[in-house]
Amino acid sequence: MTELFDRIMAAHAAIRPQVPVTPLERSAVLSAALGCEVLLKAEHLQPSGAFKLRGATNRISTLSEAERRRGVTTASTGNHGMAVARAGALAGTAVRVHVAAGTARTKTDAILALGAELVVIDGPPIEAEASARRDAAASGRTYIPPYNDPDVMAGQGTVGVELMQQAPDLDAVFIAVGGGGLIGGTGTAIKRIRPQTRVVGVWAENSPVMLRALEVGAIVDVEESETLSDGTAGAVEAGSVTFPVCQSVIDERVLVSEAEIARAMRQVAEAEHWIVEGSAGVALAGLVRQAEAWRGRTVAVVLCGRNIALDTFLQAISAA
Repeated sequence: MTELFDRIMAAHAAIRPQVPVTPLERSAVLSAALGCEVLLKAEHLQPSGAFKLRGATNRISTLSEAERRRGVTTASTGNHGMAVARAGALAGTAVRVHVAAGTARTKTDAILALGAELVVIDGPPIEAEASARRDAAASGRTYIPPYNDPDVMAGQGTVGVELMQQAPDLDAVFIAVGGGGLIGGTGTAIKRIRPQTRVVGVWAENSPVMLRALEVGAIVDVEESETLSDGTAGAVEAGSVTFPVCQSVIDERVLVSEAEIARAMRQVAEAEHWIVEGSAGVALAGLVRQAEAWRGRTVAVVLCGRNIALDTFLQAISAA
């Protein structure tokens, strides 16, 4: 944990100015509705539309000149691929992104628009990851994982450093969980700076992969269903560096339904006039479900991204 925290603090400097410090905004509407002080960490305002820019930028900053010339490859459900594409373009590094065939068109179009090469795999996200690793081995490119890398996780952990600087007395932080990079890094920073702040992991019921691993003490295969939270969907790699970190830093675990995710996305739109994707809705839905327990206290919700097709967003909030 000490080594990871040191990496996070190094990343906090290394990712600037490519990655801005995002605002932590008090929501008057949500605070009144939920009975606690609700602060929204606006990661959806990142240039790539999601927190993933932090980890991608930090990992690329660690490349040697020879590695930069050879280029990088990665796998993604969308946001990480967009982040690596942008970070690579700024660093002058060629980027190849492997995606599952079901990846949202808006995200694959954005990856291409950022100048990256796209490889579409006819299979689930875990197969896109395997394909990208094979590509790296064959081509000599550096593989940049979406979560299973200490420098990627350290980059995501800069969210925690910013939170503690912006609101030093936070009682809790609600974070959506996929592969564990965001909550692992952010939780590490929070626990090192203010151990009494509670780190609350929130999962979509349709994709509780890391949750089941935490419950049984090992990474296991988990059946998943389609979810609005596509940014947190997908299997967790065996031996992932994020798993033991998540075991250490997550204080509470919450599961939320697709209906709750959609309602939370609608609440953000109504309260702040922001469009956020399903994974951001997951985090707020977790707070909504637990609001009574946090009455009168100060909590932050990490709104991790905005990259959602307009039609999908409109359908979700209409159903809510």
